[in-house]
Amino acid sequence: MTLPASLQGRLSLPLIGSPMFIISQPELVIAQCRAGIVGAFPSLNARPSGTFEAWLQQLGAELTDQDAPFAVNLIVHRTNARLEEDLALCVKYKVPIVITSLGAQEKVNEAIHSYGGIVLHDVINNVFARKAIEKGADGLIAVAAGAGGHAGTLSPFALIQEIRAWFDGPLALSGAIATGRSIAAARMMGADLGYMGTPFIATAEANAVDAYKQMIVDSSAGDIVYSDVFTGVLGNYLRPSIIASGMDPDKLPKAADMDFESLAGDKKAWRDVWGAGQGIGAIKAVQPAGDFIAQLKAEYQAAVSGFVA
Repeated sequence: MTLPASLQGRLSLPLIGSPMFIISQPELVIAQCRAGIVGAFPSLNARPSGTFEAWLQQLGAELTDQDAPFAVNLIVHRTNARLEEDLALCVKYKVPIVITSLGAQEKVNEAIHSYGGIVLHDVINNVFARKAIEKGADGLIAVAAGAGGHAGTLSPFALIQEIRAWFDGPLALSGAIATGRSIAAARMMGADLGYMGTPFIATAEANAVDAYKQMIVDSSAGDIVYSDVFTGVLGNYLRPSIIASGMDPDKLPKAADMDFESLAGDKKAWRDVWGAGQGIGAIKAVQPAGDFIAQLKAEYQAAVSGFVA
């Protein structure tokens, strides 16, 4: 197991802050990178046209070689009309790490490799993992059961075990990781890095409304609902936000039968039904990202130093 050269010596904690729809924007990414972890955001969060380039310019101006590198998430799917445009900007500004989702394309990997960037592809099973590496991805993000957003169904033990049977390259683990101890556990299982999203929603820099942040603090694993109703892809969502949108989380329709006009008032599924992972029970307060990462570092060091073989 090895980390890419671009990450070696650049991280104070083996962690990637996962790119989250709407939530992850430059303020959060900069705070994460300055605290010593990889900060990431989806290119599609940058709207309207021209905003993505402005964000890349801002990150280039504010981050230095003393900070951890940042990552951009590209949705590699035929429905993403902006893929070619955003990929070209990643090449122009030499984005150090690109995280690809919903498909793996050789031409995307080749474009990122042209300037020395690396590509990590997120996968939910071993079959997709093999396809991603065959098409030229440098590393993998194993999205196991319990992850926020579009989560897989496999135990992290099973998923990491199967991937590590044939792949010795960079590997991050996603799925209910919310403490420094769980980052240490991910490494013990064979991952190089943890991949954490939901806890960063409850930070001062996250682009989330206060009610969303507080719901993360107030909820636990029992408040997570796994459904494909809201996007057509299976994912984890906060039960109280589903109820607030006028739906019964225990009697959700099939995805094909979902009537988005039936949501309460002016509620929108993409905006008001909130994603979260099963690790939220560990989140006790809304705080600055730097303070939270400092807490993670202390927990991680305690876990590592306290381990007895």
